[in-house]
Amino acid sequence: MYEVERITDFERPELRPYRTMRWDATHRAMNLFVAEGEKVVRRLLESDLEIVSMLLPPKWLEILAPQLEARPERIRVFVGEKALLETLTGFTMYQGVLAVARIPPPRPLEELLAGSARPRLWVAIEGLSNAENVGVLVRNSAAFGVQALVVGETSSSPWLRRAVRTSMGTIFRMPVVEAVRLTHTLRELQAHGIRCVAAHPRPEATPLWRADLRGDCCVVFGSEGSGLTDATVAVCDEMVAIPMPPEVDSLNVGSASAVFLYEARRQRGRL
Repeated sequence: MYEVERITDFERPELRPYRTMRWDATHRAMNLFVAEGEKVVRRLLESDLEIVSMLLPPKWLEILAPQLEARPERIRVFVGEKALLETLTGFTMYQGVLAVARIPPPRPLEELLAGSARPRLWVAIEGLSNAENVGVLVRNSAAFGVQALVVGETSSSPWLRRAVRTSMGTIFRMPVVEAVRLTHTLRELQAHGIRCVAAHPRPEATPLWRADLRGDCCVVFGSEGSGLTDATVAVCDEMVAIPMPPEVDSLNVGSASAVFLYEARRQRGRL
């Protein structure tokens, strides 16, 4: 269900989330996120998340009309010419397909654990400041069967615009736990029999090929620069590292997560 409104400028209050696309804190305060690009918006339309509005050129309204008609909520669809929409981003290759939706309410840890099939595979992140790295990690998690993402208090939100875009919309189906204290949440997981594995490149760490990732586990990834904090490593049951030559100190967290999660999936006989 949707209603169409033609626009020639962005002065309406309802269009504020589109005017402030680069103001992530503003969106977070409003409990909203922005989806951009055809594929991401299509995946949003296929999800159970509540869509508030969309902004697109006339041709995309015709293309997306069947998906819009299938939605249960009333969506305000603002239609403007592509030249107008390009002023939001400042470059001409912009597809012109945007949507604003509500961040889903947090789900209790107990509920997510009850709904996770065993062997459980979760991911936790600490200190990831780059939203695009968070998005890549979410996409890798979806690709390799991760059941939930724990976001530490020092990490960027996976609902930031660039994170949503880089995840290619896979965040729409990924349960998220936003930890007040990551170390406390990891201890809660351990209390439910889930081993916490620190992805941490230290000499004393177990090489990835020797680590046992077949049982219930949560793999914890750290910041792009310094990795995991000592406090988080101390809570984890084991440190595991990807073996590399000494002249290479670490991989980008997106690459490292892909390697770790592939190995976990392989050990579980699901590849």
